[in-house]
Amino acid sequence: MRFYPQERTAIFIDGSNLYGAAKALGFDIDYKKLLTEFGKRGVLVRAFYYTALAESEEYSPIRPLIDWLDYNGYTMVTKPVKEYTDALGRRKVKGNMDIELAIDAMEMAETVDHLIIFSGDGDFRRLVEALQRKGRRVSVVSTIRSSPPMVSDDLRRQADMFIELDDLRPFIAREPNQRTQSYVNGDRATDER
Repeated sequence: MRFYPQERTAIFIDGSNLYGAAKALGFDIDYKKLLTEFGKRGVLVRAFYYTALAESEEYSPIRPLIDWLDYNGYTMVTKPVKEYTDALGRRKVKGNMDIELAIDAMEMAETVDHLIIFSGDGDFRRLVEALQRKGRRVSVVSTIRSSPPMVSDDLRRQADMFIELDDLRPFIAREPNQRTQSYVNGDRATDER
């Protein structure tokens, strides 16, 4: 991986996409290690994490993670999921965060040299192309080692650098029995991360 110590970087994490890729590879992400690792590789200006939330549920299993990330160096970007019924009468949930990620990346392109997108979603190919036209380097983190691969071939080809998520495992994986303490609603709660 080519990173330059003086380079200003920003991280954009498509939460559900990264979760799916890590799960397909059989490990969990330690988000504190991830932040530390990329902080060593350049001047990390900002780390964004994008996820949709089901606000209709009394308890969301992702809420402790979101709270932890929010207090530990990540800029959280969330929105409520949309529930709808399809033509066959099935209840569906939609929570796409692509537009939010794309807008933030275009805005941050004015102040950083290198944008790192944690997603394999092919919809981001045009975003990567637009950032490159602004003279920015763009890396994509996902995996081709899962079956099927979790990254679009078009996105991988467009990126200046493709980083295999599995190669990052030694640096960002959560230890199998690692538990962290988080505070939810003022109460101390043990949370698996």
